[in-house]
Amino acid sequence: MPLLVLASASPGRAKVLADAGIDFAVQVSTVDEDAVLARAVERFGELGPADTALLLAKSKAEDVAATQEADGAVVLGCDSVFEFESVAYGKPYTAEAATERWEAMGGKSGILHTGHWLIDNRSEEDGDGGSGATIGAVSSTTVNFEKVTAEEIAAYVATGEPLPCAGAFTIDGRGAAFIRGIEGNPQNVIGLNVSTLRELLAETGLSISDVWA
Repeated sequence: MPLLVLASASPGRAKVLADAGIDFAVQVSTVDEDAVLARAVERFGELGPADTALLLAKSKAEDVAATQEADGAVVLGCDSVFEFESVAYGKPYTAEAATERWEAMGGKSGILHTGHWLIDNRSEEDGDGGSGATIGAVSSTTVNFEKVTAEEIAAYVATGEPLPCAGAFTIDGRGAAFIRGIEGNPQNVIGLNVSTLRELLAETGLSISDVWA
């Protein structure tokens, strides 16, 4: 198994890593996100969008790191949450929800928060450099949307592209036509910021070049 394991089924995140020349394996977590959030809210109260993204990224990384298949690897969990007018939004899932969001977002701006959580699952006893580190960081990018017509919204939603995406849009697909500009790292909008990964790897004693293919 490669040194890095991505605890996500997202094709966008996998493409970001592959395009960056990183060797990795994918192992999808089985975390019940709603249950994780419910427990956190019961214990700590309502979470902000950035904290929500980091909590879910941590939960996914921990879930995969606990498996035998990820033993000896460095596990990366990610989760994205879109903040619009101080409200946190995840995936819309339905055409109705995606349409409502685009009717509200057109001509305005929001913030895409992506939580990254890295767990060094290498053995500390076997001399393979394992640090036992479990660390995270949030990367945030402001997204400025174009004004869109009702016809454009209907056509975009009908493609199905926005339904599984935090915020109901993509920057690397059809949705790019409706984005006026961004402030921050574009990779973060896709769901994984390689520069953030580099920073987290450094805290475990690894270099980004250690995970290059």
